[in-house]
Amino acid sequence: MSRPAIMTMSDNAADRVREIVGRADPPIAGLRVGIKKGGCAGMEYTMDAVTDPDPKDEIVEASGARVFVDKAAVLFLLGCRMDYEVTKFRSGFTFQNPNQVSACGCGESVELKAAAE
Repeated sequence: MSRPAIMTMSDNAADRVREIVGRADPPIAGLRVGIKKGGCAGMEYTMDAVTDPDPKDEIVEASGARVFVDKAAVLFLLGCRMDYEVTKFRSGFTFQNPNQVSACGCGESVELKAAAE
C-alpha cells in the first residue's frame, strides 16, 4: 500500500516547474521546497534548484514535474498544495497549507505548526 504524497501540485505549478527545469542551464533535476526561519511571522518557504538530489528528500511528482521536499520541512508541509499564480501585480508559487497558523500582512512569511503524524 503506497502512502499519500507529502504535498500536491496544481497543474499551473507543475507547468511552471517543468518550464524552469527545461530552461535551466546547467541542467537541474528539479526544485527543492523547504522552509527557513525568517520574516515577521517566523517562517518562509524556500525554493532552490536541485542539481544533486539528496536521497533523504521526499519526491513529489505531478504531470512530469518533480519537486523535492527538504526532509527538515516534511512535517510542516504535510497536506500542502503548491500552486503557481499570475496576477496583475505579481507571479509566483503559492502554498495552501493546512499547517499554517497565521501569515504576516505582506504575505512573505507564515507561522507554521508541525503536522501530527
